[in-house]
Amino acid sequence: MPTSEPRPPMSKAEYVYNVLLEEIRTARIPGGTALRAGAVARRLGVSVTPVREALRRLEKDRLISYEAHHGATVVDLGDDAVEEYYGLRAVVEGLGARLAATRITAADLAALRELHASMIRDAEEGRHERLGEHSRHFHLRIADIGGPAFLGQHARAVRDSFPVPAGASLWLDDEQVKLQLDAHEGILAALAAADGAAAEHIMIEHVRLAGDYRKGH
Repeated sequence: MPTSEPRPPMSKAEYVYNVLLEEIRTARIPGGTALRAGAVARRLGVSVTPVREALRRLEKDRLISYEAHHGATVVDLGDDAVEEYYGLRAVVEGLGARLAATRITAADLAALRELHASMIRDAEEGRHERLGEHSRHFHLRIADIGGPAFLGQHARAVRDSFPVPAGASLWLDDEQVKLQLDAHEGILAALAAADGAAAEHIMIEHVRLAGDYRKGH
């Protein structure tokens, strides 16, 4: 019988990287913030060495930059970056939806429908703070189904490259919640019908409208 190999423990550098990535991605560490290796090490209970390794990796991700006499600073992205980010997301996630329509299984579709139903319940019961992360899982799951070799990984890399403050989430806007959930419903219907063109079109418009909202706020 096949046995699963035990997963190696996370290295300290990986731990620091994951913590900082999540804090930058959600803008708990906002753009323009200086990151001092010593301070980060003390806060996370590690030595300076893994922190420096994590910072080098974040620099490769273009989430931080180094300046002479200033050290590492979280990149502060402007309006042009917002437009580029949502445009890139629309292309990658739209392609993911088109490919997913031809590859999705009954089990995949059932899992997406269950996630969508849980989002509807959260919206009805006023738990809007949960919707953003659930939407992220919804989108990335579709990308994984459509492109398990490369596309899902690229979709994550794009999303992790741009901070979205929790307070800026369109899922906190009652009017937007209905629009977004309606779009998810349309994507699910297109996937169920194996209509790749419709799934791609709805996904692209869905992401672009999210970008328009972000630029207006």
